[in-house]
Amino acid sequence: MTHVQSSPEAHEMIVRTYQAGDQNDVLRLYNEGLLAGQAAPNDTGADLDHIQAAYFEDPRHHFWVAEARGQIIGMIGVASDEEHTAEIRRLRVDPAFQNTHIAVTLLATAIEHCKHHRYLKVRLDTAFSKDTALDLFDKVGFQHTRSKTVHGKELLEFYLDLYRDPNVDE
Repeated sequence: MTHVQSSPEAHEMIVRTYQAGDQNDVLRLYNEGLLAGQAAPNDTGADLDHIQAAYFEDPRHHFWVAEARGQIIGMIGVASDEEHTAEIRRLRVDPAFQNTHIAVTLLATAIEHCKHHRYLKVRLDTAFSKDTALDLFDKVGFQHTRSKTVHGKELLEFYLDLYRDPNVDE
């Protein structure tokens, strides 16, 4: 298992498009992010086994990795089953970097992609603790929609309207 140690130099990272050689690191990040070491019953992980088909056959979909000093330290994907709503998928950051700017940078990259492809809304769900998730997603303008229990695990749903400025109160 490859981990990047946290250091000032390691924070100089880039976000780039996924390449086939990133597969093992993507699977490592996915597995490290599982709650209690188990995937949710409704999560087959098939998109990660077939990233090219899941994220690159439709130009509105995409998958990125964050890299520092030659190591993959984060990932994020965008896909959609709806014309106007994108879904953020597979946001993961190496545990050594979870209290850094990497998740925000990955989210900003995905949001810019969504704007470029004229999505009106972006949604995501997460099983992060509520305080951690609210702080992270609030930084990029997401709003907590609701919480729900799926197979005994609490999921928090968030959305971001791209057709209005989230910093303007109505």
